[in-house]
Amino acid sequence: MAKLLTEKEVVEQLKKVPRWGRHGAEISRLYTFSGFVAAMAFVNHVADLAETMDHHPDILIQYKKVKLTLSTHSVGGLSDLDFTLAQKIDA
Repeated sequence: MAKLLTEKEVVEQLKKVPRWGRHGAEISRLYTFSGFVAAMAFVNHVADLAETMDHHPDILIQYKKVKLTLSTHSVGGLSDLDFTLAQKIDA
């Protein structure tokens, strides 16, 4: 089971995903693509990664923009799962 990260651990983990921003107990990132089809291909890729990890982001799709938000709801905040998934998405 995931554990809630301490503030110090969150700060350290954020260094590994510099394009993600922290908003309280969540991290998020906005991606922009050339069009809707490219955005949906990305979302499908993220879905595959998330399903493999059994850790699922909140996804907001706005035409060619995709906003991903990660938080571990079962622990009420950020865990290693969030940062691991963010790194896999960015890879």
